[in-house]
Amino acid sequence: MEGKILVVDDDRNIVDLIRLYLEKEGFLIQAAYQGEEALSLFYSWTPDLVLLDIMMPKVDGWEVLRAIRKVSSIPVIMLSARGETFDKVLGLEIGADDYMVKPFDPKELVARVKAVLRRAGHGLQKQEKVVFSNLVIDKSEYRITYQGQTIEIPPKELELFYFLALHANQVFTREQLLEKVWDYDFSGDSRTVDVHIKRLREKFHDQEKRWELKTVWGVGYKFEVKK
Repeated sequence: MEGKILVVDDDRNIVDLIRLYLEKEGFLIQAAYQGEEALSLFYSWTPDLVLLDIMMPKVDGWEVLRAIRKVSSIPVIMLSARGETFDKVLGLEIGADDYMVKPFDPKELVARVKAVLRRAGHGLQKQEKVVFSNLVIDKSEYRITYQGQTIEIPPKELELFYFLALHANQVFTREQLLEKVWDYDFSGDSRTVDVHIKRLREKFHDQEKRWELKTVWGVGYKFEVKK
């Protein structure tokens, strides 16, 4: 089974142990050691599952989970040294898919990760979705959720927006975008891209500038995400 997993824990030894076992199973791993870093990676990397510690300084796991659930139904497994029923119930009520108490058997963790991903349908069909702060672009359903509202836009605008967001921080020329989004046999003017970018900018922008459609003068365009 393959997939992208974000591991969030302020204990680096635990993160290294989890990484060791999950990478052996073919998973791609990114690690975050505090809540704010976790959310930044979540928005920019779009993992398939999050392993989330509760007790972290500043932004704790509960806050991270609440932020994730505002924009995504991605599977989340909570990790905690607290095994009280209240904490387990709270995690599940907020939106966690599973809850593991430390110390845990790494092999059991791997089994639970695989089980949660199977329940979520991972590997059964490709989920064509990218998630950023206040923005979800779902190409499989041709739907955009922006600032909590569903926004209807023409299919080609959505496809262009999705392609750029999927390849965040990568610069593409107009010709490359015509090839990737409009297809090889598109014979139109490259200014078509400019028109679509202009329309997207009129509809979507993050006031805090955590992401934006940016012009790279003399080259083309990119969906820029702040680190």
